[in-house]
Amino acid sequence: MTSNTSARRRRRAAPSRFERAGRRAAALQRPRVVLALVLVLGLVSVMMLDGYLRAEVLGDHRVRTDASYDKVPQRILDGGPILTSANGSMRTQSVPKKTIVLTFDDGPDATYTEKVLKILADNDVNGTFFLVGSMIARHPGIVKDMVEQGNEVGLHTFTHVDLSYQSDARVKRELTQTQLALAGAAGITTKLVRAPYSSEAAAIDNYSWPVYKKLGAMGYTSVFVDTDSDDWKKPGVSKIVQWATPKKSKGASVLFHDAGGNRDQTLKALPKYIKKMKAKGYTFTTVSGAMAKTGARGGGSAQNGSAGSGSAQGSGAQDGGAQAGSAQPGGAQRSGQAPGGAAQQGTPPSSGTNAPGGARNVDQAAHSKATGTTLYEGKALIVAVAIAEWTVPTLAVFLAIVGVAVMARFAMMLVLARRHYRQRNKRRFSWGPPVTRPVSVIVPAYNEKECIANTLNSLSKSTHPIEIIVVDDGSTDGTKEIAESLGLPNVRVIRQENAGKPAALNNGVRNASYDIVVMMDGDTVFEPDTVRQLVQPFAAPDIGAVAGNAKVGNRNTVIGAWQHIEYVMGFNLDRRMYDLLRCMPTIPGAIGAFRRQAVLEVGGMSEDTLAEDTDITIAMHRAGWRVVYQEHARARTEAPASLKQLWSQRYRWSYGTMQALWKHRKSLVDKGPSGRFGRVGMPLVVLFQIVTPVFAPLIDLFTVYSMIFVDFKASLLAWLAVLGIQLVCAAYAFRLDEEKYRYLWMLPLQQIAYRQMMYLVLIHSSITALTGGRLRWQKLKRTGEVGTPTGVGR
Repeated sequence: MTSNTSARRRRRAAPSRFERAGRRAAALQRPRVVLALVLVLGLVSVMMLDGYLRAEVLGDHRVRTDASYDKVPQRILDGGPILTSANGSMRTQSVPKKTIVLTFDDGPDATYTEKVLKILADNDVNGTFFLVGSMIARHPGIVKDMVEQGNEVGLHTFTHVDLSYQSDARVKRELTQTQLALAGAAGITTKLVRAPYSSEAAAIDNYSWPVYKKLGAMGYTSVFVDTDSDDWKKPGVSKIVQWATPKKSKGASVLFHDAGGNRDQTLKALPKYIKKMKAKGYTFTTVSGAMAKTGARGGGSAQNGSAGSGSAQGSGAQDGGAQAGSAQPGGAQRSGQAPGGAAQQGTPPSSGTNAPGGARNVDQAAHSKATGTTLYEGKALIVAVAIAEWTVPTLAVFLAIVGVAVMARFAMMLVLARRHYRQRNKRRFSWGPPVTRPVSVIVPAYNEKECIANTLNSLSKSTHPIEIIVVDDGSTDGTKEIAESLGLPNVRVIRQENAGKPAALNNGVRNASYDIVVMMDGDTVFEPDTVRQLVQPFAAPDIGAVAGNAKVGNRNTVIGAWQHIEYVMGFNLDRRMYDLLRCMPTIPGAIGAFRRQAVLEVGGMSEDTLAEDTDITIAMHRAGWRVVYQEHARARTEAPASLKQLWSQRYRWSYGTMQALWKHRKSLVDKGPSGRFGRVGMPLVVLFQIVTPVFAPLIDLFTVYSMIFVDFKASLLAWLAVLGIQLVCAAYAFRLDEEKYRYLWMLPLQQIAYRQMMYLVLIHSSITALTGGRLRWQKLKRTGEVGTPTGVGR
């Protein structure tokens, strides 16, 4: 006895088949949710990287002007354009006489830099290019060619910010990121830097001076200009050449630009300038070349100035020659710092003999071969930027197409909905002879004790003769007993083992007495005239099914109001449009009517998908039957009352729709009238119910991004304009359905919160479909708050 009891307890404790399926489904969903979150995080990261590259994220466009300079040593202000640090003191160095150091700022640029490089190569001249890190990352091939050609490169920060406004951490980050980009692009790092918005050494002020001292302490050589071509002003070729020419026979660091705007005049002026200066006996070199030339001459052009007092320290030879060689600027190599890497953030490596290839190149003495983590992090940065550079513009174009499609859908819905309304509400409109014969109403019910009485009582008031078949699908809450206890005439209750809604509907069809069957949910209530209105289209012999007008009954909560707007604006406007196009995709489970013959012809309600209503609707189209929408046949259904239930319901709907579309994918090649859904309906459903909603959140994401980082006012106005269009569509839909406008005040909040949830549901469903997941039927918790029509207000 005890043994048998224990065995029975063990059997009762064992999970059922449905419970095991549910657990497996839940276990499968967790990694898919993680995958969805990873994809979203990845996209946000790509957008942030792209925005950072374009100085939209963390961009700082401030430029300091007219600052005092009384704290800057006079020797520095009067010194040359090359500023270094040795043993804690700052010193300047001039370019030797009859020597030109051609420098170019703001590149690389895809249009102009390569042309500048060709001009230099044609004239056998090398230049020094001060590169913006974000531009290096975008055009690594140009930088590689630049270095291989023999030119020297320096840093111009990563996002072209005025360093005098930045914190120490930001300064180091700007330099480190630029070094990484340079390492990834050309396999080198550099010790040269030119701060954005800098000019001559005489323009150093009290705010920028501490920055240059920090750069010197970090081992960098700051490079200024002696002569500015001002080519960015586009004054004309002759002016550019004139302004770039140093006075008398002085040597000069000359500034041109190979990026940052239209540089056509620069391209024309540069070869003329080179030829002119060569004719005057000038030679051209790089910054390192000028430093080496000065060192070889014994430092005659070097000027020393203490960082604090301006006192002389060291010699010009020490300043020039040592730095052009293999020693670390400012003395011996820093401890713990390996060549090609950085011991601390923002610090350049040693240079000269560590140049790529191992050979000492005087013109590129500032370069060092990138190694170790610096090299690999740099290559990773280049790859990440390439992904961002490809992804974001592609998404932008695609989202523009999606946006146009959304607007086109709104326009098409409005035009066709108006045409549908006017056509179906004409006084002379008729489907044919009135349909007065009795019909069968099938009510599948599983644990609907809260709702079944309201549902059956509403049917009992029908103005059309009906028989009511309640198919109890193995309920365990007394649903069958409640239905029988009502004592309503023409009600049959059929009991079956729990097999799911499709099986219950098929059972009802088999037991139906009449040739027209109306299908509804166990939580739905009909108006007295609903059945009569719903069956009138069957006067036309080619009509096989009719979709009714489902409405949310429990609309007095925020979630209910959101769904009410969705039902009226989305579902019913859509159905008007699809009706005129003769490609109705779904007959709602809450209210639909079918010819019994047509249902049996297509094999009944299929269990192949979770959206049996969409499945049978498409099957009807493919069988050659016409499916229409009857707006005057109204039903009120109980919508999910919590976000969790709403997610479960819409998740099932979305996934089931995808299953049905995939099942009937061959409709795309069906011929004749039966192929109309494949030719028209299938593309529209895929575009407007899957593709557009899946990518629509990206539009919102881009909008938020633009509001934060680009132009808040313009982005907000664009969003409000779209909201205004949606409000117009919603108001028109409410007018057609004779609904109260008071719910429309919830539309903005619906667009911000509810719509995003629906998009996430669809994305989740898409990932489940793509990964081959399966879903079980999910029963929603009912409250029974949707009463008979007389008790439901608008």
